[in-house]
Amino acid sequence: MTNDEHLQLLPGVPYVESPFFTEIFNDDYSDKAILEIARNLNRDGFAIIDFPDPSLPDLAQNIISDLTLNYDFDNRYGGMRTQDAWKSNPSVKAIANNSEILRILEKLFGRKPFPFQTLNFPVGTQQHFHTDSIHFSCMPERFMCGVWVALEDVQVGSGPLEYYPGSHLWPIYTHEQLGIDVRARPGSQEMYEKFWEKLIKSSGIERKVFYAKKGQALIWLSNLLHGGFEGVTDKKTRWSQVTHYYFENCIYFTPLSSTPLGGSVNYRNPPNILKDGHPEANFVLGKPIDKDILDFSTFLRNKERVNVALPPGFDPSRYLALNPDLKRAAVDPVSHYLQYGFNEGRHFK
Repeated sequence: MTNDEHLQLLPGVPYVESPFFTEIFNDDYSDKAILEIARNLNRDGFAIIDFPDPSLPDLAQNIISDLTLNYDFDNRYGGMRTQDAWKSNPSVKAIANNSEILRILEKLFGRKPFPFQTLNFPVGTQQHFHTDSIHFSCMPERFMCGVWVALEDVQVGSGPLEYYPGSHLWPIYTHEQLGIDVRARPGSQEMYEKFWEKLIKSSGIERKVFYAKKGQALIWLSNLLHGGFEGVTDKKTRWSQVTHYYFENCIYFTPLSSTPLGGSVNYRNPPNILKDGHPEANFVLGKPIDKDILDFSTFLRNKERVNVALPPGFDPSRYLALNPDLKRAAVDPVSHYLQYGFNEGRHFK
């Protein structure tokens, strides 16, 4: 069987996670650099590379200078990130739209990628390990990945990345499997955390910690458990950028607030940063989803959430003050918290 025949047999699975991986990325594969990345991703769920842009030091300095005033460094756990700074900062956008990263991802996944979200951090996140597949999913599944770039050296005490090699090979677990119904209330990553901890303990997978040098990047697959290491001992900075990528010809949705077979799907129309944020449509096997289906699912989701209450003490003004990126984006604080903020663990008091 030829390489092309293997690709045609299963086009709905990323090449890098295909059961035919060894036939697709064999020793005769012409691009040896991509071959090494592919093998690392297939085995471990992540790959470390040097970010392919010689101007990265200048981009990093521009980002740091531009965003520093956005943060209250005495309140390190309230709003210490900026979402979608690509809208106002050309350097953030340049990193997200890097043509070599896009080329690499297309070779690895077999579909054209597009960046849909950027996150910029001045310090370590201390975020519990998690998989992106519960936050950003698609059908066919696993056509999503992240690229994290160090904008300065990551030091001991500044909150390096942590990840669990091989965890990407596990099934994508959903809230239905955990026995949790999110139709009556917003779903949250927290409802998975004890399960993930038990899973790690049972599997025996050991945590790896990444002290990146400025300009190093980490590509990871959507189901890899990863997070921000809690070992922050002082007020060192850890400037970095995450760009999340989807791939063309998929249905895009948010699992934490969806119950597909129950009729409720929180569809996404992710903004394509390559097209200045133009929303991408949802496709099934090359054909767009009928608008009536999207409208009906939105109706069901909204109807199910009519009685959802905000948490005690929720103050819309305080929510925006603690999350300055949302204030700058002029979002409605109540709607944002119910649809996104609760899932993201945003501070509200």
